[in-house]
Amino acid sequence: MSKPLMPKATAVWLVDNTTLSFKQIADFCGLHELEVQGIADGDVAGGVKGFDPVANNQLDPIEIERGEKDPRYPLKLKYNAAAQGEEKRRGPRYTPLSKRQDRPASILWLVKFHPELADAQIRRLVGTTNSTIEAIRGRTHWNISNLQPIDPVALGLCRQSELDKEVQKAAAKRAAEGGVMNDDERRKLVSTEQSLEADAEPKMPAGIAGLENFSISDMNVEADRTSTAADYSDADSFFNLPDDEDEDEEDDDSTNKRDR
Repeated sequence: MSKPLMPKATAVWLVDNTTLSFKQIADFCGLHELEVQGIADGDVAGGVKGFDPVANNQLDPIEIERGEKDPRYPLKLKYNAAAQGEEKRRGPRYTPLSKRQDRPASILWLVKFHPELADAQIRRLVGTTNSTIEAIRGRTHWNISNLQPIDPVALGLCRQSELDKEVQKAAAKRAAEGGVMNDDERRKLVSTEQSLEADAEPKMPAGIAGLENFSISDMNVEADRTSTAADYSDADSFFNLPDDEDEDEEDDDSTNKRDR
């Protein structure tokens, strides 16, 4: 069923100007019944100006009259060519401002647990750019040391059905190319609940960043070089002076004189 051009604003107007039931308004506007009740209570759509569906050629007054008389009567939207295809999203995915700072964490999760996904698929899921994906893949992102992988479904950046669809598409493409997922990649395929319950990865202190490849063996090599360079001869040689031939001759002369 087609929806009005401004469903939430239309629901605000119908709540304020008619006696239609919450279910009738929800079905007509494509909203949940509790959401319409929240509009009536003032908890939802605060500050939204009502949009008159009658004046804007979306609903006939006779439909409102019939609906007010029969709570089970479904309202019928007038045909409007401009409303056709309104539900279909076009262009890149829009991410709310409050969730844009979560995109790097979700990209890190996708890169880690679904390496088979192409950059174009990640862009469709979380609405990001190629440069951001490349920076996180290459671990050159400015905040990579503070990022923790979080499921984009848990962050509300995409639906589970969308993620499953992209993963299945990538797996089918990989299978068609002759690639087979190894055991390590298969073990990385975890559910949303498992990824949220997993312990956070330990972060490396900023003071020792860049020493990831340092090992004790490097210290042993340096120690061997130092000990080799400092391998001196016998320590007694530092305290024993070299023999002097003149002194030996003098000692021999004095001995001969005494013998005479």
